[in-house]
Amino acid sequence: MGSIWEYANPKKFIATTDKVLPWVSLLALVALVGGLVWGFFFTPDDYKQGSTVKIIYLHVPSALMAINVWIMMLVASLIWIVRRHHVSALAAKAAAPIGATMTLIALITGAIWGQPMWGTWWEWDPRLTSFLILFLFYLGYMALWSAIENDDTAADLTSILCLVGSVFALLSRYAVNFWNQGLHQGASLSMDKEENVADVFYYPLLLSIAGFILLFIALVFLRTQTEIRARRMRALLARERMS
Repeated sequence: MGSIWEYANPKKFIATTDKVLPWVSLLALVALVGGLVWGFFFTPDDYKQGSTVKIIYLHVPSALMAINVWIMMLVASLIWIVRRHHVSALAAKAAAPIGATMTLIALITGAIWGQPMWGTWWEWDPRLTSFLILFLFYLGYMALWSAIENDDTAADLTSILCLVGSVFALLSRYAVNFWNQGLHQGASLSMDKEENVADVFYYPLLLSIAGFILLFIALVFLRTQTEIRARRMRALLARERMS
């Protein structure tokens, strides 16, 4: 059995993900369509929240991915810092726009849900505030990559930024536990049955979450391939200028 570090080789990474990508994409499509259609059209309204409860099929998966994408970027950044594998740095770079989009979806759907439930589109609730800051970190991370021409220097600085931003990723996840006075409700998915959503909402929600995870995997594979090829192109152009 080969080592996982084999996939730090760009050619090996591209060859492997080319084989996996169609299947992951197909599974993502099936899970997303199945989960969203099941959730939005075949589940009842909640006795308290009415039809607005169905926003969870977009809000909960996107919020989970917003946090976990940043954690994936953190792991990839640490691998870059320790082992200097370019694929890991480029994977973190590739994941950032996806994570930013997920965070924005979570903020927008949260506002749509919050307006009828709280009577306001926005509240400086601990989790909402930490999510907004996390979104700004995503934007800063992408801007830093764009502002620095040297890829290695950009990877170093963005890795440091990723370490700092991880504080807000953790706050976004656990803010409800840290500050009980926040308006945001507890976890929709929990080991505690009293906090967990009812089964009629739970199973389509799990399918939607699986769809979002698979979609992220497909997109990050595709975008990392693109980043590898773009890096190769820049290297070839640099050699031509020097020759």
